[in-house]
Amino acid sequence: MAGMAIGKLAVIAATKVQTIRYYEEIGLIRPFARSEGGHRLYGPEDARRLKFIRHARELGFGIEEIRELLHLSDNPDTSCSAADIIARSHLEQVELRLKKLQALRKELKRMVEECGHGRVSHCRVIEVLSDHKRCGGEH
Repeated sequence: MAGMAIGKLAVIAATKVQTIRYYEEIGLIRPFARSEGGHRLYGPEDARRLKFIRHARELGFGIEEIRELLHLSDNPDTSCSAADIIARSHLEQVELRLKKLQALRKELKRMVEECGHGRVSHCRVIEVLSDHKRCGGEH
């Protein structure tokens, strides 16, 4: 797999070529080597890093969190407490978003259920959207 082209790397890592270039640009992936013909070349470590990044993104981690996690991954003999702190902080953010989404769901459900399906002039959805004070609570 050493010396593979960017297209092959994209297939192996299940990502887009543009994404690989972006990750190189922001320093998440090492600068690529070039073949004699000027093509970008990648190795197994690049594929591993890309898979790591893609999985972290799927779990909602931000770029800076991923940068820190990659740094920790590159230093396997260090304590994992920093990784734990990053993951716990991310979990707290996810739980907060879930609470907000539940409140949003409750309000939207209330709006839809109160709709009389008549004319727009008496539409509960339009009324609530026009005046935040008509909401059932914070969302």
